[in-house]
Amino acid sequence: MKNSYIIEYLDENEFRKRERALKKYNMLAYKKFVFEYCPMFREGTFPGTMVSEDKKENTFNYELKLPTDEMFVKVHGDIVLHYTVYKNNNIVMLNTITPDSILDEGHRTELTTYKGVVVSKEHQEKDMFKINLLNMLH
Repeated sequence: MKNSYIIEYLDENEFRKRERALKKYNMLAYKKFVFEYCPMFREGTFPGTMVSEDKKENTFNYELKLPTDEMFVKVHGDIVLHYTVYKNNNIVMLNTITPDSILDEGHRTELTTYKGVVVSKEHQEKDMFKINLLNMLH
């Protein structure tokens, strides 16, 4: 337990909003995040891709793709957890989850689905067009 990491948040309110939207609209990604990746963070294992590091401060920035439906990825993009590891302080700082637009909108209002994919209310026609186009290509 001596070398365990502490999980903190860059902006806890914003992160929790996106986390709740993730739980509601993409349970697979949420379960993987909570039950697999968070325990890994605490143990000092950091999955994902390191995107930058600061050798002076001994910090490392990571991006971790969370599993999701292929159609969701094609319409809205990958669900990516952005986090920073502070090795000197044994802290994992959870920065954000993207795509933030659909997750933030999902937190504010009830989203609908079209052919099994969550659709944004702001860009409903665009999302439905993408879904129909992708279905025609298959």
